[in-house]
Amino acid sequence: MATVIPPPSKRQKREVLERSKIQQDVTSTTITGSIRARFVDSEGKELAETIEIPLADATERNVSSLLNTLLQRDREDFTPYRFRIQIPNSNTVIDSYPTPAEFLEVLRKHGVENPFETTLSLTAEPQSVFKVQAATRMAHRIPGHGQPILTAQFSPKTGAILATGSGDSTARIWNTESGTPKYTLQHSGWVLVCSFDPTGAYLATGSMDKMVRLFDPDTGKQIGKPFTGHSKWITSIAWQPFHLWQGDGARLASASKDATIRIYITSGVTHHVLSGHKSAVTMVRWGGLDHIYSASQDRQIKVWNASDGTLRHSLNAHAHWVNHIALSTDSVLKTAFYDHTKVVPSSMEEKKAKAKARFEKAATHNGKIVERLVSASDDCTATASWDNSIKIFDKDGKFCATLRGHVAPVFQVAFSADSRLLVSCE
Repeated sequence: MATVIPPPSKRQKREVLERSKIQQDVTSTTITGSIRARFVDSEGKELAETIEIPLADATERNVSSLLNTLLQRDREDFTPYRFRIQIPNSNTVIDSYPTPAEFLEVLRKHGVENPFETTLSLTAEPQSVFKVQAATRMAHRIPGHGQPILTAQFSPKTGAILATGSGDSTARIWNTESGTPKYTLQHSGWVLVCSFDPTGAYLATGSMDKMVRLFDPDTGKQIGKPFTGHSKWITSIAWQPFHLWQGDGARLASASKDATIRIYITSGVTHHVLSGHKSAVTMVRWGGLDHIYSASQDRQIKVWNASDGTLRHSLNAHAHWVNHIALSTDSVLKTAFYDHTKVVPSSMEEKKAKAKARFEKAATHNGKIVERLVSASDDCTATASWDNSIKIFDKDGKFCATLRGHVAPVFQVAFSADSRLLVSCE
């Protein structure tokens, strides 16, 4: 009986597919010559020795594979890279990596007369790897609320805990792994906003009853008395970044329809009242540099010193309500010392140090720590507005640009975790 050859394994199939992709990247064997390249990281630190790369093989995918090989990584651990080309003796940077056929033309266009004898610096930017699975079924359908759900947020501690607020005057804490409700938190009005603190130890809610409440997510019990002071309903809540916490405890800022922002200590004491907006405050954010950003229906964005409540800047450019603002550091500020390693420091000092280090890494640009609010290269604020646009301001409140394209009011903007991408929705 003849021996039946077993079919190739998944790993063998994957390797064959990768080899075929690399072969497809080689655009033409008629492309001659080579370039000399040195690989550096975003801070200018050299990653590998200068190497000569044949132009016919100089696709971005092939160069990424080459760098991984030079760094002696196993194929299973390869990191995809995006490359930017630094023109020698110039501040010019080519952000869009050219194809092998375009390489020489692009270099000469930027003043490189003899590309074959010039050493190019390739800034290697590691890209995130996402494994996407098809959503073929609903994970859970968890009934409980009697009216529409108005707000929802996951705990920074674990994705198994979810908080929601509803028009039925309750907030609920859910276990997403089992698909079951844990606690029902009673209010006397619609729950419009819920927000976990960066440690996951507190859940703050704001409602139509003009009050902010604190709850313990582990027990579902209310902590202390409701925070009062607002004369109209709560529209937004922002927690003080963890690395800025002081001895008197965590602080949070609440925005309201009454055109004010109130800063509370978790004991319930009002620390500051920020007044200056002429209409409802729609959104508040607390940045890692201890600045508070507020957006309002008065078409303004205001920047405040959180420490003393003084106004730093008023940003004016929108023609209608400002509905939403986002910081590029939102992701690291909301998760503090929690990250993909799942290693939680034991002491408070170590937790603060890790949270601060994560923020500084996310906020560092050209060696300086800045609150990057629109892109990795600018210190800006992106806002969503009823005038169908997104506005960009610099750190001093000077108007920079308008991002157009929407044909209806823009209700929300958000950044990717690495702050490189901005998404907006109507």
